[in-house]
Amino acid sequence: MKTLLPGRRQFQLRVVSYGNSYYIERTVQLERLLARKPREVQIELVGVGEIPADSALLIRSVLLGRSPKTRIITNARSSLQGGSVLVWLMGDSRLIRDDARIFFRRVELPADNQPDASETWSEAEPKFSDSFDEIDPEDGDYVRVLELINEFLPVKEMAGRVISVPALRQFGLVENEQVDQFLATAFGKSPGPNEPSVIEPEKPAKRNAKTNQSRQERK
Repeated sequence: MKTLLPGRRQFQLRVVSYGNSYYIERTVQLERLLARKPREVQIELVGVGEIPADSALLIRSVLLGRSPKTRIITNARSSLQGGSVLVWLMGDSRLIRDDARIFFRRVELPADNQPDASETWSEAEPKFSDSFDEIDPEDGDYVRVLELINEFLPVKEMAGRVISVPALRQFGLVENEQVDQFLATAFGKSPGPNEPSVIEPEKPAKRNAKTNQSRQERK
């Protein structure tokens, strides 16, 4: 049985498709947990599926509204897709199963559906579109999810590709034990039992008192 560190609360978030009611309920519970201002909250992401874009954005807003004293740890025990990736990236510290993968599909809105900053809402005229050209609001939310993921990973280059853990380490998104040990040593923290000690410059050897006395007697 896994033992949590003192002050750390564990929160499980199952990754299921088309579970809007589930995510609404869990988001409310997460908000209540964060309102208690715990020192750390570890969110366990597990399951096959994808968190809907709107639910991922809602969870993100709750995490952003937490106390600055609360640290978030996200632990992906399964591979992640779409909105699930954004929730995982929201952790101050991120863990992921070694053989897990992440994936997010590419979505682009038609150019004529992009908002014009120079127009007011009352001035904008609805444009004709048939049933095949209508934009699904969920796709609009997904575009926003990709914009936020792009703050961590280059979406343009990685969308539509399966991303492995080594690639995530290259972007500094996954905890790296060796780097942590190096930084702890470099900044003067006490090394652990398996960590190398800081090598200090060799000091000049002290002269033997008897040797010095014999040299003085010769003089």
